[in-house]
Amino acid sequence: MIRSGTRGSTLVALFGALALLLSDGVFAPRAWGQFQGVSRPSPEARDRLYEELWTDVTAIERHGNVLKRVVQLVKPTVVHIDARKVESTGAGRSRRVEETGSGVVITLDERFYVLTNRHVVKDAPNGDIKIILDDGRILNPTRVWDDRDTDVAVMAISATDLIPARLGDSSRVEIGDFVLALGSPFGLSHSVTYGIISAKGRRNLELGGPGVRYQNFFQTDAAINPGNSGGPLVSLRGEVIGINTAIASNSGGNEGIGFSIPIKAAMNVARQLIENGVVARGFLGVHMDPNFTAADAFGLGLPSRMGTRVTGAVDNSPAARAGLRAGDVIVYFDGVLVEDDEHLSNITGLTIAGKEVEVVVYRDGKPVTLTLTLATRPAN
Repeated sequence: MIRSGTRGSTLVALFGALALLLSDGVFAPRAWGQFQGVSRPSPEARDRLYEELWTDVTAIERHGNVLKRVVQLVKPTVVHIDARKVESTGAGRSRRVEETGSGVVITLDERFYVLTNRHVVKDAPNGDIKIILDDGRILNPTRVWDDRDTDVAVMAISATDLIPARLGDSSRVEIGDFVLALGSPFGLSHSVTYGIISAKGRRNLELGGPGVRYQNFFQTDAAINPGNSGGPLVSLRGEVIGINTAIASNSGGNEGIGFSIPIKAAMNVARQLIENGVVARGFLGVHMDPNFTAADAFGLGLPSRMGTRVTGAVDNSPAARAGLRAGDVIVYFDGVLVEDDEHLSNITGLTIAGKEVEVVVYRDGKPVTLTLTLATRPAN
């Protein structure tokens, strides 16, 4: 940052040097004629510069045309959401609150739904939730499901000529990928911002209220503001790869750090809510060593602090049936590198019960691959 005093000194020095050049006759009026062509190119030179500029800008415009096509494809799938709800203020008092957010139209088993965030619609009666389509039509959901632990909500809708979004594979997203965020920041519906994926696997975020228990967010610098919640994060292929959920901000506005739920995780939750009304989360059944350190990892031959060390398996659990035993270090779970105990618990909870997964453990100085089927996590 340049402070005001430093900037002023720089300007004084600059004007002083310019005055010195003028006094020396370098840019004196008597010599000005030789610089006429520099400041005022001839008509022929201007035409040539325009041709060069058009050539250079063509490559940039190709990139811009990609963005325009993405917006044309995705915009009709994005909805604005207004939800009116009553909140308790304590001492038996309450107040009426209006929440605004965004959502995206999806299909499951040939039926239409709107995928959004739970915090946008929670505690609002169906009749007080307005879903405003891109063409201006206003719908009320016929049914709403939500999951507090992931902040995902899905609403059933009924209308003609709905356009669903195309969903991408969020497991293939890489840091540095270009993305667009669509939504209704500050009530300005169908706004579009542009950026990159800044990081993956963000967790331990303080999101207010009861918090989101299972976190595995994409981080993006595409501008996300209040009202973007529930809107899609989109790849340059026009595919939804995430649901915009939260921002990290001291001011309440965009500061270049936004978070999105990977679409794969959001759809896993949505499908279970629609089919079963509840989310059956994966359960592995291992006891983990909270004292496992980087020094322990190095001592075992691992290249860095990674994984979680097992101290035992729950009787008759998937881990026990697969043969996990005390001393094993789980380094990969379903293709994901395990960072620590909390990470393993997180990614297991975000995996649906009944799924068959591969678990790679480090045992006796070498990797061992085990295959198991996750059970349903007990309620707690």
